[in-house]
Amino acid sequence: MKNPLLAGVAAMAAVVVASNILVQHLFGSWLTWGAFTYPFAFLVTDLMNRLYGREAAQKVVLAGFAVGVACSLVGSQIEGEFGPLVSLRVAIGSGVAFLVAQLVDVAIFARLRAGVWWRAPLVSSFVGSGLDTALFFAIAFSASFSFIAPGVDVAWANEALPLLGVGPVVPLWVSLAVADFGVKLALALVALVPFRVVLGRMLPESI
Repeated sequence: MKNPLLAGVAAMAAVVVASNILVQHLFGSWLTWGAFTYPFAFLVTDLMNRLYGREAAQKVVLAGFAVGVACSLVGSQIEGEFGPLVSLRVAIGSGVAFLVAQLVDVAIFARLRAGVWWRAPLVSSFVGSGLDTALFFAIAFSASFSFIAPGVDVAWANEALPLLGVGPVVPLWVSLAVADFGVKLALALVALVPFRVVLGRMLPESI
């Protein structure tokens, strides 16, 4: 590939833009369609890391962060039924969660890359997904972080409801986070298939 970095940036940008659009549409009671596209950002990062090294993966992450910030700025200027499509807390939570989770993913992958082919992408994606979910939902919706933007109403996200409709009573945002994390974990397993296929074609000696 003549310009692998550009291809990685384009792939990451596509995932980020698609996720920012699809997150506006609900899938059932606890998820948005964006939950099914965003986890593939970890696949892009891991492939870049495995094929071209840690530095290339970090550059792709920074490019994805820049695209995410741009999407948040655009969304903050579009008025929806309940105000701007992207609130200040959601924008901050999204940016912080993406940058921290992806960079941690890169670091863990680099540390485990010498092992069997599936260990690095699986472990790094699991840890990165957990960080991403915890940081985003806490910053964006938890009452504990209301000081970030006191004017943003998150009362709806802190309504006390049974966890996923059947468990102990928790704030609504906790159910949203648990459902989101479950999807991320499932897709981390699914992503091993395209990861191995690409790896087998470009670095057959590594598997």
